Amino acid sequence: MDHLSFNVKRGGIFGLLDPNGVGKTTTIRMLATLTRPTEGTAMIGDYYIVEGDNEVRKLVGLVSEKIIMYDRLTAKENL
Repeated sequence: MDHLSFNVKRGGIFGLLDPNGVGKTTTIRMLATLTRPTEGTAMIGDYYIVEGDNEVRKLVGLVSEKIIMYDRLTAKENL
């Protein structure tokens, strides 16, 4: 996915649909602050995902299909 742009209103529901291998998981990982973007920016609430990553994590919930523990997160943040 190159140059992706979208807005979701507070309380809204948004679906990200595309073929396998085009970047859906990477996009979600960036929005959840698990992967740093290589370019561009995104905001969750009033916070940029890189500069305000701690605040963004308070607003985002992510349930992975695999049981994964992320090294850069504390045990509490992983939960």
